[in-house]
Amino acid sequence: MPIRDEGPLADRATYKAFHMVSTRWADNDQYGHINNAKFYEFVDSAVNAHLIIADALTESIGLVVDSGCRYTSSLAFPDVIEVGIKVDHVGNSSVKYGFAVFRRGVSVPAAVGHFVHVYVDAQTRRPKPLPDKLRAVVENLKAD
Repeated sequence: MPIRDEGPLADRATYKAFHMVSTRWADNDQYGHINNAKFYEFVDSAVNAHLIIADALTESIGLVVDSGCRYTSSLAFPDVIEVGIKVDHVGNSSVKYGFAVFRRGVSVPAAVGHFVHVYVDAQTRRPKPLPDKLRAVVENLKAD
């Protein structure tokens, strides 16, 4: 279901990496579409898979401190989803990620949003500067 127009939607070309997600029957809610909370699971999995595959999460863990999402249309099982990710800002110990959730083969996203990870020491949970390898990976995801 479309929502009010608040400006242009995300251009697929601005996303630097894509991760495919196969939806499951259990992702549908009682209204017959994928519940909004599942979108965050898809995005969290996409970003962390990208970082794990790059072996960039060996020294820190990322805690979400801010997030937001604008839903533009619904998805439902058995849709296959492509999650586009990019980086909008890199700080000393934080990264602001942008994301868009697309139904496979569709250029208009079903959802666009952002979230911020603060990277912390796994033991103390205190922020620490981004390790060099993690910084290199997220810098490579920066939006143009």
